[in-house]
Parts: sequence; structure tokens; C-alpha cells
Amino acid sequence: MKRLVLITALGLAATGALTAQAGDAEAGKEKSLTCQACHGPDGKGTLPMYPVIAGQYEDYLAHSLRAYRDGKRTNAIMAGLAAPLSDEDIEDLAAYYASLPGPLQTLPDR
Repeated sequence: MKRLVLITALGLAATGALTAQAGDAEAGKEKSLTCQACHGPDGKGTLPMYPVIAGQYEDYLAHSLRAYRDGKRTNAIMAGLAAPLSDEDIEDLAAYYASLPGPLQTLPDR
């Protein structure tokens, strides 16, 4: 039974059924107007109370937006803004903000 599950999972992964759809950053830029009110046009926030989303990992951004939309993560403002977003909207917005240069950098490999 374990082999069957493993073989099925490997087969689905090979066909792309288990891989996440990458968003379209250009489409995300067009959809980001509402986000810019708090996160700014550069994704770095208009005030210190708003998180920097520029340069964050795409999958983290998508996961966060889905959690707000689905009520698994609570914030009155974000819940209302994320509620009407489709999965495609979320993927596009995540791709856009992930493509922007962020203020935080990882250490280079040594």
C-alpha cells in the first residue's frame, strides 16, 4: 500500500499535478493597485506598521494571502481585501511582489 501511494505521488509530481502554478508578475502588477495603499508601489510599506512584502518568497506570499482569504489567518483589513481574490489573483500578486527587490538580503554563500 505504501508503495502504491509513493508511486502515485511520484507520477502526479512528474505530470505537474502536484506542483504549484507560478503566477504572472505583470498581471500581478496590474492587480496590485489596492495593495499599494498600505504596502506602497514598491512593496516596502507606506508606514512602519505595514509589512514589507517586496522580495518575499512567492510561495510565502501566496500562502499568506490564501490564509487571509480563507480565515485561517486573522487581520480585519487583510481578510476583507483578500476575500474576493481568486487563486489566480493570489498567484499573480505573489509573483509580482516576489519579483520586486526587497530591503533584506540573504548572506552570500561562503
